[in-house]
Amino acid sequence: MLVATGCSIQVTSQPDPTIPDDTMLINADRGNPLFDRNFNPYLTNTRTASRWMYEPLIMINPLDNEQTPWLATEWSLPDADTIEMTIRDDAEWSDGEPLTADDVAFTFEMLEEFPAIDIKGAWQHIESIEVEGDTITFELLTDDVPALTIIGATYIVPEHIWSDVEDPSTWRNEDPIGSGPFTLGNYNQQQYSMDKNEDYWQADSIEIQHLILPATNTQLDTVTRGYDWAYSFISDVEGTWGAASDSNRFWFPPIGIIGLMPNHEVAPFDDVHVRRGISLALERGAIADSASEGYMEPAGQTGLILPNQEDQLDPSIPDGGMIEQDTDAALAEFEQAGYTLEGDRLVGADGEQFSFSLTSANGYSDWTRAAQEVQRQLRGVGIEVKLSLPQPAGYQQAISNGDFEVALGGMGGGYVYQAYNSLLSSEFYVPVGETTANNFARYRNPEADELLAELKATPDPERQLELSHALQNIVYDDLPVIGMYYGGSWGLFNDAKFTGWPSEEDPYMAPQNYDSAPLMIFTRLKLANGDDQ
Repeated sequence: MLVATGCSIQVTSQPDPTIPDDTMLINADRGNPLFDRNFNPYLTNTRTASRWMYEPLIMINPLDNEQTPWLATEWSLPDADTIEMTIRDDAEWSDGEPLTADDVAFTFEMLEEFPAIDIKGAWQHIESIEVEGDTITFELLTDDVPALTIIGATYIVPEHIWSDVEDPSTWRNEDPIGSGPFTLGNYNQQQYSMDKNEDYWQADSIEIQHLILPATNTQLDTVTRGYDWAYSFISDVEGTWGAASDSNRFWFPPIGIIGLMPNHEVAPFDDVHVRRGISLALERGAIADSASEGYMEPAGQTGLILPNQEDQLDPSIPDGGMIEQDTDAALAEFEQAGYTLEGDRLVGADGEQFSFSLTSANGYSDWTRAAQEVQRQLRGVGIEVKLSLPQPAGYQQAISNGDFEVALGGMGGGYVYQAYNSLLSSEFYVPVGETTANNFARYRNPEADELLAELKATPDPERQLELSHALQNIVYDDLPVIGMYYGGSWGLFNDAKFTGWPSEEDPYMAPQNYDSAPLMIFTRLKLANGDDQ
């Protein structure tokens, strides 16, 4: 903790003077407590930097779904069940072998053979693959326009290395050969480094010569150690990170919606009037302020992240989907569901007070504060809320299995189809006690399924927008999840050595330093004193 009872501790950043100006100290990986040498980009326990050595076909900005050519220089959809991509001819693997369309085909064929490492779910969409020269064609299982972003985000690996691997789902890939801007440098269990790949196809755009990733990076380390880049929510970020160095900056753009996820298999949350009553009883500004210390804004009830997705918003939805607190309207909705306010208790027909358990993950401090504020606010309309705070693994198991009444969770973000599909599609529905990977609320609506099926098969942008508007109205009217406030992408930067970080003025990429996002950010950073080098 960076704040002591009764007074703040003033901390300052003390950069390591032995680290040169062309070397980035980055808080992006964490040992447990030591590093395990694993650079297989398909494994959940891989080192973070493995996904800076292996690249996708298309770079996708999670803030707005903007797509940038990467290993694929161009693509087209001749029809809704076919994708054609041209693979660049100037990329090579870090051992000097050329990167070709055959490597791309091999990668996808490997993922088909070993489904456990198909982490993007590409083979839920692909029927077959064909290579001709530098062109690769994906024939899809059905009309499936959204498949492009899933296939495009898949990490590509070299056939001449991975074809000799007996089981890539367990292989640790300790000496990685990739196509990205950095190769593995020195490695030990406390810290590893990466060196610029001078033969990288964008080498002229990479001014960073080395990266250093320590295994230990507590919140205090983040503020005091002199990191150039970190990703973390820090309490009182202005008074801690911001005050520690004149060169420290931060940007927390909205990247998802945090909300209440009612279990639609559990009464009374299967009643839309109950869901509307809860929604109308909430003052979202206070929840956002409490959870994020004022850094994030309250969110509307469309499932869209605004202003990122302003071009998608249905203008007929009032106030951009924002739901204002209205206690009288909330009580009217509860009355339609059979609940009346008696004194300070909202009671049902059986005379019992409306009471439920709200599940969140222990250790998610912003979520816990949000849950506590919800508890306080709903007490004001006579509802008793009991908090359940299992450890993160237990929380994930609970929502996957449906072992909850209401839970803190998320919706929205990224590609519109994927966001609504994971939220609404009954393809993910399973009864309580069985495990699902999406639609944890177990929501079912035939109209939503029909709209999703048409959106999946529709290449026409105008019709896509109409379908998006229809799905927004379902989320707004039926409240499968009750949106509350935006979750942030917690980017912390120091611009003393490197400039060109993503920002509100130039949101070219989410400021996260995990997955593929850093690949684009690395190409945009410039040495602050480059003229003196």
